[in-house]
Amino acid sequence: MTMLRGALLLFCLLLSGRAFAEDEVAPNRRPVKAVAESRLPVGDRGILPLYVSADWSHPLPDITRAVVVLHGRLRNADVYYASAKTAQAAAGAAGQATIMIVPQFLSQIDIEARQLPPDTLRWTLEGWEGGDAATAPTPASSFEALDAILARLADRNLFPKLTDVVVAGHSGGGQVVQRYAIAGRGEAALQASHIAVRYVVANPSSYAYFSAERPEPAIAASCPGFDNWKYGMQARPEYLAAATPAELEQHYVARRVIYLLGTRDTNPNHPALDKSCMAEAQGPFRYARGHAYAAAMAGRDHGTPNHLLWDVEGVGHDADKMLTSACGLQALFDLPGCPADHGGH
Repeated sequence: MTMLRGALLLFCLLLSGRAFAEDEVAPNRRPVKAVAESRLPVGDRGILPLYVSADWSHPLPDITRAVVVLHGRLRNADVYYASAKTAQAAAGAAGQATIMIVPQFLSQIDIEARQLPPDTLRWTLEGWEGGDAATAPTPASSFEALDAILARLADRNLFPKLTDVVVAGHSGGGQVVQRYAIAGRGEAALQASHIAVRYVVANPSSYAYFSAERPEPAIAASCPGFDNWKYGMQARPEYLAAATPAELEQHYVARRVIYLLGTRDTNPNHPALDKSCMAEAQGPFRYARGHAYAAAMAGRDHGTPNHLLWDVEGVGHDADKMLTSACGLQALFDLPGCPADHGGH
């Protein structure tokens, strides 16, 4: 009996270890634990779940700043909303009236597990990170969903005093923000209403390059598709197809972008790190990839005067610590205190 119990215990430990390893490799393949309670129509394309810190169905005359925070590959908008609320509390203590918005880019496994209505937008597990079309109910790009959020914020009947909008994302969400800053159409309506926009790109696994040059040219040379979207400008999805790479680069350089990089996000074997050859051609880990990309952009003919890179000292791949750090709070709310803010890269 003792031997049987020991064997059973060993078997259970092996199973739990295997499950843990599988969870580390692909935790995004599990259904989300929570679905955001608010809903936003994306035109007639479908419905987007999201968290909103105030009821934006009626005028909010006191709000001066809106911050859109994008979750990572786990689609765990609830966790990101908690971090957003923590950051918002710091802004409130400084006298800022803000609204926090955290959209949720779901997948088919979430729709089925949570028995969500058929008009709920859903994407492939990682396609939403690059602006791919939804798999149902219509082929709406994840960028169209962001356009819908920014269109709501541009409505002066709802937000008569809004002066600033920040679109921020960490990890997979950082990938979305970096690509949306290149291609997104939602900024135009905000600019027309004299609302300033900035993009905060925190610890993404990869970036979209405008040329075929890469920090690791040998890897790129042996990697078919290394310059395809979302890593480069080839084979772009429909949302971007109408613009040339030169036009997209011009849009990106004109926009206000802050790269937030955790100095300890240096694990080349991090379970959530993109290890495809397309990403490996950009560098060995996120911190190196971010610095290499910012340097490549700054080295273009006219540089990137609207782009900044701030290191977040002592922080690894941790969304909460990144967004609520001194540099995170300055990027989101202009609160002073980021030691990396020296006016340059």
